[in-house]
Amino acid sequence: MPAADDTKRKAARETIDILHEISILLNTQLDRQSLSYCVSLIENGVNPEALANVIQQLRAHNERYEAQRGQVDSQ
Repeated sequence: MPAADDTKRKAARETIDILHEISILLNTQLDRQSLSYCVSLIENGVNPEALANVIQQLRAHNERYEAQRGQVDSQ
């Protein structure tokens, strides 16, 4: 069965490569590893819209944090 495992890994890699290309075109700013995590979460039943909302909220939170940190560093 090792050949079957290699085939599955290759197919998974190709899928992530295609999704990464789409991600770049859509300017999602998700790297291959992040996309892989997202695909795994969705395959395990996470709602894609909910996942997208969480990612957007985390990015907004990070932007606020970085802005506050920049203000503290400049003082």
